Parts: sequence; C-alpha cells; structure tokens
Amino acid sequence: MKPLPLGVRVAAGLAVTALEQARRLPQQLAGLPLTVVSEAMQLSMRVQQHVTELAIKGDDVLSGLRPAEEEPEWATFDEDETPVTAVPADELAGDDPWEEEERAIAEVPEFLPTYDELSIAQLRARLRNLDADQLEELLTYEKAHEARPEFVGMLNRRIATVKSQ
Repeated sequence: MKPLPLGVRVAAGLAVTALEQARRLPQQLAGLPLTVVSEAMQLSMRVQQHVTELAIKGDDVLSGLRPAEEEPEWATFDEDETPVTAVPADELAGDDPWEEEERAIAEVPEFLPTYDELSIAQLRARLRNLDADQLEELLTYEKAHEARPEFVGMLNRRIATVKSQ
C-alpha cells in the first residue's frame, strides 16, 4: 500500500490535535483564572524590579549633583563618645559581693561562647542540645544584657518544654 501524501497526513494530525485540545478545554478553563492572575503578578513584579533598578541608577547619578548634608547635632556615633576605661582587677577585689555575683552571672556561658553573635534561628538550632540548667544560664545572661523579647520568649518556651519532658 502506498503512503498517503504528506499534506493529507499533516491535516489528519492537525485535526486529531484540535480534537484533543477541544476535549481538554473544560479542564483548562477551570485553571485559566489562576494562570492569568499568576502571570499578571509575575509581570507586576518584573515591572517593580525594573522601576527600582532605574531609581537606583537615578540616585547614583543625582547624588553627585546634590551637596552632602551636614551631620545633624543629635547624630552621635560610638566612636565619638569617650571610651570607658577598664578597672584593674586589684580594685575589683574589694567590691560588693553582690556586684561580683552579677558580673559572674553576666559572663557569656562557656558552653556557648559565640552566643552574642548568633541569630535567633542559629540559637534555636542549638537549644535542642542544652539541658534545663544551661538554658536557665542563657536566659539569665540574655536578661542581663540585651533582653531581646524574642530571645527571652524562645528561651522561656524551651525551658518549659525541657522541664515538662
């Protein structure tokens, strides 16, 4: 049997493809609003990115044309302040014992010497390995120093969890 001409075969394939697409149309119509919204949001984000890039370039160009503002009187920096001088250890020996205890409590715990540099996520990852006493020590240290509410809250919750187990 001789094969049909290419044009006939292509036309038949086109007709079958059109029929398959017509059968899938109800399913595609159900997802069409979501697709349209998604593509619109993507386009909006791209436009925002381009506008931001243009604003940054504009700021760079215009920053050379505007004179720099003088430092306001109220603006102070750490290096502007007078440094605190350290007290020699022999002068500390005669201090009040309560102050010595507070200093001892306020030292970074030895089991976590990098505590001050940790983000809340990094600390959360390390809390599972600590017992209740170590957690209490961290809580005391945090309260004596920065007393960050999110750190204090997380430590309190972890202590409660460890004690309940």
